[in-house]
Amino acid sequence: MILPLLGLHLLAAPKKGHEIKLRISDLKDTSLYLANYYGEKTYLIDTAKVDAQGRCVFEGDKPLEGGIYILALGKTKLFEFLVDGPQFFSMETNGPDYVGNMRIKGSPQNQLFFDYLRFNAFKYMEAEPLQKLQQKLQHNKDSLKIVKDKLSQINKELEEYKLGFIKDHPETFMAAFFQALKEPVLPEAPLKADGKRDSAYLYYYFRQHYWDNINLLDDRLLRTPFFHQKIVTYFDKLIVQMPDSIIAAADSMIARVRDNKEMFKYFVWYLTNTYEISNVMGFDAIFVHMVETYYMTNQAYWINPTVLENLSKKAMKLKRILIGKTAPNMIMLDTNMRPVSMYAIDAKYTILYFWDPDCGHCKTESPKLKKFYDDFKQKFNLEVFGVCSDTSMAEMKQYILKNNLNWINVNGPRCLTPNYHDEYDVSSTPVLFLLDDKKTILAKRLTTDQLEKFIERLETAKN
Repeated sequence: MILPLLGLHLLAAPKKGHEIKLRISDLKDTSLYLANYYGEKTYLIDTAKVDAQGRCVFEGDKPLEGGIYILALGKTKLFEFLVDGPQFFSMETNGPDYVGNMRIKGSPQNQLFFDYLRFNAFKYMEAEPLQKLQQKLQHNKDSLKIVKDKLSQINKELEEYKLGFIKDHPETFMAAFFQALKEPVLPEAPLKADGKRDSAYLYYYFRQHYWDNINLLDDRLLRTPFFHQKIVTYFDKLIVQMPDSIIAAADSMIARVRDNKEMFKYFVWYLTNTYEISNVMGFDAIFVHMVETYYMTNQAYWINPTVLENLSKKAMKLKRILIGKTAPNMIMLDTNMRPVSMYAIDAKYTILYFWDPDCGHCKTESPKLKKFYDDFKQKFNLEVFGVCSDTSMAEMKQYILKNNLNWINVNGPRCLTPNYHDEYDVSSTPVLFLLDDKKTILAKRLTTDQLEKFIERLETAKN
């Protein structure tokens, strides 16, 4: 009796991997591509040959990660489908309406998904002529109201469909997806002392409840076309755009997703990459924080040692010149071959200006800085420490004399202190830093056009 039971057990063992059979009758002797969303991009997963009857199979020994996948012919997307639950199923259809003609076997979730897509397409067809009519009726209030009411009813029916789906199929990925699309419902704002509604209350309420409908430990959401933008909106629109505020929000979000490896990886990667390449002054502090907190503590399990080393070196280089840090001293030779220390400058403001005689952008920026220096040297009590990156002292002197650069001029390659390229992360010119009287970095990578207003704001804040 034991052997037959064992045999039945073996027969009932679930299959491993995936097998997606397709038949698309209007295609033959071509290739189809399987791709999936991940963050803001799509990634090619597999390629399959289509035979003369329009048949092909995508298969593998490992299950596919859950999410929304794309079937494409070249660069043309034919349709999307779900990967979740059973991964041994078939789809049969033909164009041009691949969604409308879809027949599915073995995947209840995809049956539900395509039912929704067909319902959505039907409602879109209802709404499209009304939207066009709406544009024509802008000056006919009565007719316009009728059209708007009809459009509102269509939108209501779509929302009711999603809500009904969540109620009837709560355990499905589609339910999680529809739930995640819901925005927080805003309450009525309380009244302020002056009797007006407190609009700030609504902002803080929306921010506090922004993630309420999203399971942040469900990494299937990473493989959808909407989740990345949800993150972007949160950090760009709802968080105060100051490094300290963004850092606090980043740490808070990462703590919330830590128990899911893929979510943890994506948030850490996205935030590090975003603020590494940001052009917003001061946001490099966020990048430094991310590297120090998550990479240099060996939490970034996905990164190889070489990339980790390079990332760490860059972060530590930038850490020395963050806004609020004391600028590293530079002692360089002037045009008379005498050493000049930047720390010896006695001025309320010091402008560090890294330039090159042959740099095209410097040829535009240097005259602007020269005029600014002449106009505001006395008013703001400022000095320029001009660091020429050219090794030719003769060319440097010629340019200085020709353009009457009457500030402190030194030659970068002739330095008695560590290499300024490394100390100040200067890989190209022009680059401009603003320091206070204690040589604290107030601003960096400004343009001359921004200097006057920036210094005036500093002056106003002090008074």
